[in-house]
Amino acid sequence: MNDTERMLRAQTRALWATLWCFVLGTVAGTAALWGAPRPFAGDGSVVVPTALVTGVIAAGAFVVSTLMHRRSETRRMPRWQTIVAHLSASAVMIALAGVSGFGVLLAGEVLGIGLQGLELAPIGGGLLVGVAAAVAGRLAFDAGVELRTSDIAALLFAFLIIGTLFAMITASDPTWWQRNFSQLGSGGGGWAFNGTLVIAGMLVATTGLYIGRDLHRLRGDRMLRRIAAVVVGWLISGLALAAVGLLPINVFPSAHDVVAVSTMALIVVAVVLSARALHGGRMMRVVTAVLVVLVAGAVLLTVVLSVLTVTALESIVIGLVLVWMTTYARVLAILAPAGSRPSRQPSPLRAVAR
Repeated sequence: MNDTERMLRAQTRALWATLWCFVLGTVAGTAALWGAPRPFAGDGSVVVPTALVTGVIAAGAFVVSTLMHRRSETRRMPRWQTIVAHLSASAVMIALAGVSGFGVLLAGEVLGIGLQGLELAPIGGGLLVGVAAAVAGRLAFDAGVELRTSDIAALLFAFLIIGTLFAMITASDPTWWQRNFSQLGSGGGGWAFNGTLVIAGMLVATTGLYIGRDLHRLRGDRMLRRIAAVVVGWLISGLALAAVGLLPINVFPSAHDVVAVSTMALIVVAVVLSARALHGGRMMRVVTAVLVVLVAGAVLLTVVLSVLTVTALESIVIGLVLVWMTTYARVLAILAPAGSRPSRQPSPLRAVAR
């Protein structure tokens, strides 16, 4: 089978996956909305059931695609490496469900402004769910074919934007921006922002796992000590970010502030460790140095000179880190081999101890 035939066959599979997601979404949506017509916006709207069904189907599409295209990827790997690969895929599955669900909720909030008074019967609502499930399912199916570090970084970028925008739209306090982003996590609608941080933390940790995977493909077992430090740095950063969401500022103000500040510091440390571990990445080291200087300058302008607000500081740090992460992932994609590289170490702990 030549490349053209292989690509056409892959497109045929993707089209079938899209069709099945549409059918499943339509059936599940019709069943969930069965009864009296529901409004598009407001209490009892069709948007929440649509988001739930879409998220579940997107997760299922990713699992099916992963099993179809990458089932044998871990066959020659030691047990610890296989476990890491499965945990990474599971985290991506949850994140895809979250991105799909929040994306539907955000679209519903925006469209609801112009569709006041619209009501949908069960079948009409079911078709709407089917369309959303088809779009999300297709994207998730494509992600399962070949998942790169740059894809995880892009997913994190998209999820943070979608989740934060939805939290802004539904915020109970319209003056939240005068203090900090954490205010979005307080009040009745705080679940949106806090949930975004928890799943984003999971994605940050997963990004670290994929960075470690690519660094191992590039440098092999001889660099497991340094690669392990990079992965641990991102894992701790991701857990800290998730903890920020689990400790709402209106319930645990002191703990929330400490964890939030620690998260920013931990992410900067993980960035520096990642840049140092990249062989032949002089450009990334320069970019990382610039990032550290800019972050330090922003902190100085906020804490010492009071020129910037905390909200502005958070926006600057998050924006710089996301740009750095996207750039780093693309550089890794250029330098690291595409194929999997099974480790010859029976345990990463033993390898690190050497």
